[in-house]
Amino acid sequence: MNKHNAEYYISKLGLLPHPEGGYYKRTFQSEEQTSDQELSVEFEGKRRLYTSIYFLLGSDDVSHFHRLKSDELWYYHAGSPLTVHVIDEHGVYKEYKLGIDLENGEVPQVLVPKNSIFGSSVKDEDTFSLVGCMVSPGFEFQDFELFTQDELLAKYPQHQDIIMKLAYDLIPV
Repeated sequence: MNKHNAEYYISKLGLLPHPEGGYYKRTFQSEEQTSDQELSVEFEGKRRLYTSIYFLLGSDDVSHFHRLKSDELWYYHAGSPLTVHVIDEHGVYKEYKLGIDLENGEVPQVLVPKNSIFGSSVKDEDTFSLVGCMVSPGFEFQDFELFTQDELLAKYPQHQDIIMKLAYDLIPV
């Protein structure tokens, strides 16, 4: 198998399709948990202190706009650079280049603050990006929210171009 293609990493790491797009596998989770009374954000029940996944995105796919109640720290691992697109809580759009070409503005890790709406795309064509994502407090699908184009355009019409690229027309069932 060619180590320079997505299928190699999907197979060797046992990655599965993710609802936001791409492939993932949970790799670590803390044994320690915290209760909802100890957290500054409203969670139902307890959360692990952190969870971590591998996430692989091909250039023919996007990670659709979504939101988490927790901070998410992204780490570059392999493949092409990844662009992380963020609409923060104030409606400001920013993009971050996740990679190792520091001379061209890439960085090896990016923090997406809790309650931001974000997604990602691969910079180069016919390739992929393999990253790691650590979420704290730990990720649970009940804290994961996907968005349609209409929902986001109603709130952020000034970001129409990126919303049309990264938001679902209809959320898949």
